Amino acid sequence: MELFNGRPENAEGRLPREIRTYDFLDDLGIKYQRTDHEPANNMEACNEIDAILGVLICKNLFLCNRQKTNFYLLMMPGDKKFKTKELSAQINSARLSFAGPEDMLKYLDIEPGAVSIMGLMNDKDHKVQLLIDEDVLAGEQLGCHPCVCTSSLKMKTADVIDKFLPATGHTYQTVHLVGED
Repeated sequence: MELFNGRPENAEGRLPREIRTYDFLDDLGIKYQRTDHEPANNMEACNEIDAILGVLICKNLFLCNRQKTNFYLLMMPGDKKFKTKELSAQINSARLSFAGPEDMLKYLDIEPGAVSIMGLMNDKDHKVQLLIDEDVLAGEQLGCHPCVCTSSLKMKTADVIDKFLPATGHTYQTVHLVGED
């Protein structure tokens, strides 16, 4: 794996959703670094990607209420444990569960394994509420996928909050997750 500045020189073999992500970031003037890799399906692979990027990639969870009327994208540090009860109390939503692949595709144009804040650019109807753990906000930089699981990006947290989110029309709610047993 190598670290590159900006988008790939050649779009051949890359999905349109990935290229749209680079177009969106470039149009906003957001600088980012990128590494390409095999899909990370274990923590060892994730740790290797984190080391190349020099940042902890966020754990991004796509959640919904039981009725599937409210959808949430939760960004939290990858090393924290997720506890449904802990989050439910903070957002006043009982019975949170993981949303299905069909909902990921419908609202974020993302497939399992590639869930990312970048998918909010595809949520034109603003059906997904963004929740960000305070520890992610405290970091100077964050790592995420460009809507595919075969590349990872590193960019300034401030750029995501101050440029990317306003361009998508999304806001966020800060949450405090302890994540301990």
